[in-house]
Amino acid sequence: VVAAVEHLTEVRGAELAAAAAAVPTPRSTRAVLDLLGDHFTSPVFTAALELWVAARTDADLMAAVGPLEQKVGREVHRLTVELLGVDETAPGARELVQATLDLVRGLGLANTITDDRRRREAILDRWALTLDATLTGRTP
Repeated sequence: VVAAVEHLTEVRGAELAAAAAAVPTPRSTRAVLDLLGDHFTSPVFTAALELWVAARTDADLMAAVGPLEQKVGREVHRLTVELLGVDETAPGARELVQATLDLVRGLGLANTITDDRRRREAILDRWALTLDATLTGRTP
């Protein structure tokens, strides 16, 4: 099981890195949100989510999943900061990046029950405007 969890973690990291490399330059905030939205609605994310649920009540599985999920979380945060060009020393910047990740993760959760694409797109459109105005100082 631990080997499977480690493999899943590697696949998630590789998929995210490949998607990040494919984001056109100059990067738009909306393109970065699309990348994150796709990541958190992917079959690999759904598999990881199933592990989270199982680990909640299985101490041995939690011991394997917990550290790997923390590693993935740090990597996704770092990549998001890089792709958005965020200065994390600016007041509130780190929290807005984390809010972005919490938002797309929550949208990914909603997508496991039904195809939520239309609502997700509208939310991400609005969030891109918020991030552009707040984090990057860019005007949409």
